[in-house]
Amino acid sequence: MKRTLVLVTLLFITYSTRAQEIKRWKMNDLLEYMEKSDSALVINFWATFCGPCIEEIPYFQTIAEKYKDQKVKLLLVSLDFKEYYPQKIAAFAKRFGFTAEIVWLDEEKPDEFCPKIDTAWSGAMPATLFVNKATKYRKFIEAQMKPEEVETAIKNLVEAK
Repeated sequence: MKRTLVLVTLLFITYSTRAQEIKRWKMNDLLEYMEKSDSALVINFWATFCGPCIEEIPYFQTIAEKYKDQKVKLLLVSLDFKEYYPQKIAAFAKRFGFTAEIVWLDEEKPDEFCPKIDTAWSGAMPATLFVNKATKYRKFIEAQMKPEEVETAIKNLVEAK
């Protein structure tokens, strides 16, 4: 019995300290994900060097978790430099306790990929896209968000008809 408890504890520690897998996506992968998803999506564009991004991500995680029963998914899209992929992004996410799915956008020309997300996007971060394919709801915010703003935005996403 004691041996089993030790083994279970070791497995838990190993699993809980393992770095998150960071997938490499092109813009077409992101667009396909958005098209195929049957969930309301909160897609946050961030980078490890963006202080406001790091500050707001915990709000998104907490509030998206609150709405998960209403089929809300949070996707964190890293816009970090190529040399940060995947080790530095994964280590950073682990250090800050990011639990949402993270992908790295392997695109080097913001003037080409930004308009595919929103034509008004200048490329500044943080930026967040709220999209629900089922209701055709779409809202893009190019600014840091406060917890109450995140709550309102996700509530609007879920309640859109």
